[in-house]
Amino acid sequence: MEEAKEEFKHLVRIVNTDLDGNKHISIALKKIKGVGFMFSNMVCSIANIDGRKKTGYLTEEEIKKIEGIIKDPLKFKAPSWMLNRRRDVETGEDKHLLTSDIFFIQDNDIKMMKKMRSYKGVRHALGLTVRGQRTKSNFRKNKGKVSLGVKSREGAKAGRV
Repeated sequence: MEEAKEEFKHLVRIVNTDLDGNKHISIALKKIKGVGFMFSNMVCSIANIDGRKKTGYLTEEEIKKIEGIIKDPLKFKAPSWMLNRRRDVETGEDKHLLTSDIFFIQDNDIKMMKKMRSYKGVRHALGLTVRGQRTKSNFRKNKGKVSLGVKSREGAKAGRV
């Protein structure tokens, strides 16, 4: 009886991201931009890989299968609600974006909102909060405004003299 000796890799490269070989595969996949907890669990279940398996013990075939699922989840019958870009503005199709594509698309969306002068676009352009937060007491350190409050007596005296 020959045992198949598994070779341990300290770094595993999936979708141009180095993953720690000592972590469980479901946890290590979260290091990839665009892959969260639920998505990594879905990838593991579609690939029939135990999520608690150490990343360093993955075989080349398993790595290729995981990479294929992450790059095109719809091809492997992943539900569309798991994707991070549903009904894309330009194409109208469902996509899952990874790594630098996320920042590029997000930047283009903000530019489009500014160009069409939507409420969110105007808020982005003015550097104000976009999602309805209060602005009276928060977000002051980034705006270069004078601090709120009452001036002390010593500061007032120094200004008069």
